[in-house]
Amino acid sequence: MADTTKILNCPACGKEMTKIFMASEGVNLDVCLDGCGGILFDNRELKKFDEQSENIDELKQAMQGKNFEKTDENQIRICPVCGANMVKNSVSVKGDVIIDECYSCGAKFFDHGELTKMREEYPTEEDRRQALLTETYNEIGAKIDDLELKNNMNLAKRSKFLKAMDKLFYKDVS
Repeated sequence: MADTTKILNCPACGKEMTKIFMASEGVNLDVCLDGCGGILFDNRELKKFDEQSENIDELKQAMQGKNFEKTDENQIRICPVCGANMVKNSVSVKGDVIIDECYSCGAKFFDHGELTKMREEYPTEEDRRQALLTETYNEIGAKIDDLELKNNMNLAKRSKFLKAMDKLFYKDVS
């Protein structure tokens, strides 16, 4: 989906969003400056602004000194780009940052403060990815290790006859 020039309404508070031109990447971000302070990223825009080293000065400047209204983050949100229901997803390995994502067009909506929170968690996307792999391994790897231990204990209890049969049919049985 290309950057839209259409004026969009905020999926959280319904107010008109403002286009903020991000010069470093040449794209417009849709920001709810007169309502809740949410930010809508079109399909592939988030990748350009998710790391700490990536420039978001125009966004910070536009939001500086504003007070934003609270919204119900649990409400189902409708994508302002395509009209599909948005789905809650975590963009944080720790599960601390939950955003609204459109599976139809790829838009992602961050409530006020969520982009900053996500960017502060890890300096780069690679660091975020590595943390996810580590967390996944720690969670699933421990279960695999436990299953392997139980399997080895069960193999040790097998009768001499079954151990002989194992050697006939399986190459790596000790």
